Amino acid sequence: MDFEDLLAGWDGEHAVVRFDPESGAWIFVCLHSTSRGPAGGGTRMRVYPAPADGLADAMRLSGAMTRKMAAAGMPRGGGKGVLAVPELPAGQARKRLLRRYGELVASLGGSYRTAGDMNISPEDLDVVAETCPWVYGTTHRGGNSGRGTARGGLHAIRATIEHLFGTPDFAGRSVLVQGAGSVGAVLARELAEAGARVLVSDVEQERASATGCETVPPEQVLETDVDVYSPCAVGGTLNTASIPRLACRAIAGCANNQLAEPADAQRLHDRGILYAPDYVVNAGGIIQLIGLEDEGWSEAQLEERLAGIGDTLSELFVEAAANGITPAEAAEQLVSRRLAEPRAV
Repeated sequence: MDFEDLLAGWDGEHAVVRFDPESGAWIFVCLHSTSRGPAGGGTRMRVYPAPADGLADAMRLSGAMTRKMAAAGMPRGGGKGVLAVPELPAGQARKRLLRRYGELVASLGGSYRTAGDMNISPEDLDVVAETCPWVYGTTHRGGNSGRGTARGGLHAIRATIEHLFGTPDFAGRSVLVQGAGSVGAVLARELAEAGARVLVSDVEQERASATGCETVPPEQVLETDVDVYSPCAVGGTLNTASIPRLACRAIAGCANNQLAEPADAQRLHDRGILYAPDYVVNAGGIIQLIGLEDEGWSEAQLEERLAGIGDTLSELFVEAAANGITPAEAAEQLVSRRLAEPRAV
């Protein structure tokens, strides 16, 4: 699809499209919703097959951020920034691109507030902050949101296990963490400390081994018999081809957009696999950044709100079972209710 078709079929509020001649990058900033407050969402830098794929990614991810913010009860809407580059830049060329991106975000007057995502580090965000005041997760404020995402994931998996087995105790339970990056590696260690049997898989064997947990080759992940499968890498891996191969009892992971299409939630349900909606599970990062940087929470207050992710999931599981719907449908209903609420001043 081209830009025109994508924009015509989008349900968001505002999209900024800019070509950066010096770097050859296309810059996309998508504000999906500001009904609950300024749009918040990370920035990713990636090489795409075509510029339109970058715009499509920004649109899709901004919608997911709207749902994530609403489900987490945060006073923000959803947005996303994408730098679609011909190749990943380094050195001064990278810094110049990031500063120009910061100027673009600043020109939106705070209606979009950004943080890190794929290929964007806290050090990169320091550079963006040189030209933009609306930046979360720099090395000086908030820090890497991966720890909040992982901690929230721990609470989500605990709630999932409790719903399946009647107890939140990790002893005797197995979890396979797929992806040992900044989130998955932390999650694996916390699960192990909580008493779970933890298996880890990553396309880079060294990263999986560095967690100190059992490792599983990537090609054997789906067929590995575990209580909980926790995708923490790329999205879209749960689809018509992969779902029949799953040997887990539940899915609760921190990856974004895990379902290739909405119908995959029903396919999981039909197989008797409990699915914890990804945007509920992985909301810990935005809770951390907004709570620490905007709300002035203490670490104790942050932990309380991160634990609330598990409480929300438990309620969604009960609601879904009572109404004969999937947890994904129950989560969408929760989002719809919250988006319909009057915006707080």
